[in-house]
Amino acid sequence: MKTELVTSLKRQATRILADLHETKEPVLITEHGQPSAYLLDVHDYEQLMTRMSILEGIARGEQAVKDGRVMSQSEAKDRLSKWMK
Repeated sequence: MKTELVTSLKRQATRILADLHETKEPVLITEHGQPSAYLLDVHDYEQLMTRMSILEGIARGEQAVKDGRVMSQSEAKDRLSKWMK
């Protein structure tokens, strides 16, 4: 992963963004020697958000099973059929 100073980002944003789009490698931005932010390609960010959404849905489903909040397939079909009319 590349690392850039925030001052470099201010002065060379066009170059840094061009490199980012070419390599698809995230860039860690630092301020005063400390990590401050990550720069990601838009497509990579959108994929990351999609993956997070899927994983959160899976986690909610697993928690529902643990909590006993389940129903049979026929109950689910009946419930969904009401929405599909």
